[in-house]
Amino acid sequence: MSSFPVSLLFESMKNGNTTTYFILLGLFDHTEAQRFLFAMVLTTALASLVGNALMIFLIHRDVRLHTPMYFLLSQLSLMDMMLVSTIVPKMAADYLTGKRSISPAGCGLQIFFFLTLGGGECFLLAAMSYDRYVAVCHPLRYPVLMSWRLCLRMTAGSWFLGAADGLMQAAATLRFPFCDAHEVDHFFCEAPTLLRLACADTFVFEFVMYICCVLMLLVPFSLILISYSLILAAVLQMRSREARKKAFSTCSSHLFVVGLFYGAAIFTYMRPKSYRSANQDKVVSVFYTVFTPVLNPLIYSLRNSEVKGALRKYMGQCSALSHD
Repeated sequence: MSSFPVSLLFESMKNGNTTTYFILLGLFDHTEAQRFLFAMVLTTALASLVGNALMIFLIHRDVRLHTPMYFLLSQLSLMDMMLVSTIVPKMAADYLTGKRSISPAGCGLQIFFFLTLGGGECFLLAAMSYDRYVAVCHPLRYPVLMSWRLCLRMTAGSWFLGAADGLMQAAATLRFPFCDAHEVDHFFCEAPTLLRLACADTFVFEFVMYICCVLMLLVPFSLILISYSLILAAVLQMRSREARKKAFSTCSSHLFVVGLFYGAAIFTYMRPKSYRSANQDKVVSVFYTVFTPVLNPLIYSLRNSEVKGALRKYMGQCSALSHD
């Protein structure tokens, strides 16, 4: 799938952009405080990679986790791993080596993968909220309402819609001619930041991008709110106080992560241009590229008794092998 976007990105550069490279100004300066922040971000990114990789491994290995819900969780972990891998290694290399240049092709690929994974995650979170709604509100009909066929279609649809948005925005952004100042005031290539360097009228494209953001962000977010509202209504009718407490705890933690992810994305992509600030964009981008991915395995999975059971089972097997 990647060869087609790459060819289209190169074609975009030939048609409209003669820039040979961009300079990413980065997130950190070489001061003591910034070095600590860099170490914290890098540690968080590594923890995210390990946590999400562990989730994928456990879901793959344990037969009890071979259900639509855990399959969706494994796809979320895969998206988070790829998102961190798209952004953090380049940011870390730039900081450590001081070489902050990136080619237009590399910039286009960062935009494409970032939007593919971010957009795909928006729709995947909506699919997961539907799965929870069916499990709580219609448990007896769960195998019918949340069949494997529907699960796979929702997953494929999430990847496809994210890739379509990423390809369109990456190709369109690189078609603009850029001014002499090739400095991107960010730690990775993001379409709104890159458009500030364009030496052409970007109003039409920004309007189209705004419409895409409404579809990619607000529509799935609305579906999530509807699903959890129905779940909340069902929970309030439960007679068991313990069941209500458990459901409230699960839903509130899920909504916290969803709110953090969507809030940061909406703040970045749906603010009026006159209210945008480079420093604000960089700080907010850290939340949904680094910190949200490390929260997902903790909130969605590692608090789950079935996942913890699978982890204990695997650790027990490893311990038994080490004593043999």
